[in-house]
Amino acid sequence: MKPTGRIVIAGGSGFLGQSLAHTLVHEGCEVVVLSRKGQEGASPWPTVQWDARTLGDWVRYLDGASALVNLAGRTVDCIKTPENCDEILRSRVESTTVLGRALQSVANPPTVWVQMSTAHRYGDALDIVIDEDSAFGYGLAPIVGKAWDEACENVTIDNVRKVILRTSFVMGRNGGALRTLAKLARFGLGGTIGSGRQGMSWIHEVDMNRLFIRAIVDDTMHGAYIATAPNPVSNKVFMRELRRAVRAPIGLPAAAWMVRIAAPLLLNTDPELALYGRYCVPKRLREEGFEFLFPDLPSAMKDLTA
Repeated sequence: MKPTGRIVIAGGSGFLGQSLAHTLVHEGCEVVVLSRKGQEGASPWPTVQWDARTLGDWVRYLDGASALVNLAGRTVDCIKTPENCDEILRSRVESTTVLGRALQSVANPPTVWVQMSTAHRYGDALDIVIDEDSAFGYGLAPIVGKAWDEACENVTIDNVRKVILRTSFVMGRNGGALRTLAKLARFGLGGTIGSGRQGMSWIHEVDMNRLFIRAIVDDTMHGAYIATAPNPVSNKVFMRELRRAVRAPIGLPAAAWMVRIAAPLLLNTDPELALYGRYCVPKRLREEGFEFLFPDLPSAMKDLTA
């Protein structure tokens, strides 16, 4: 089955949204992107401005649409100041809430709502394999993940199927964190980070887009799924495979104290993004027969760094 009709991507101006939009247009769909910035330059689809908090003219694009995909939320790739933490939470909950209100207000809402969420909801357990049945974690990210999920789950709309995809590290050729890591590795800085034992759950952008499409067209999909490849690895293994993929002969390791100093000063980001992680496996997807084109890290790295 292939997706058809108009598909609205909320928060679709980032790397993942643009990748999905290109894929859907290639499949023959009509795509509408909702963005705080509005239309910027020429693109194969209209980009409609919204503030992700209040109802507006953008609501009409949902009337008669075949699907809604919600990716809206402030990036977590930042220094965790109180202001940024507040916006990370509010941007996710408020955008999801207003989308629910919008769907309730239109005569013909889409039949499926695909909601982005985070596998970080399960915390940063070391050496534990996590699936959908695992306990949730503690801290900022699990709190945000819980509120994000509940904002979607609490909306009641007749005949609208909801799928929540708890995603971790999406690896892409033209965006996301992999591009930064590959650049560091080429300069000889692609060694083990911290202890190297922290889990890295990842998924190739092609498989992520295929998963979005399956969630749109497969009426049997509903509820929450872990959306990662089936073979998470440690940071030590991940960095080793990255060095091999970019043909970096050496990779200087970075001790935890070095990362805590360098991440905010040089990369303007939170050191905990690199120092902590989790080993997630997509139990529900495997049980339902989803086949990954890139199930192992070496093949994914080779494809994305070619």
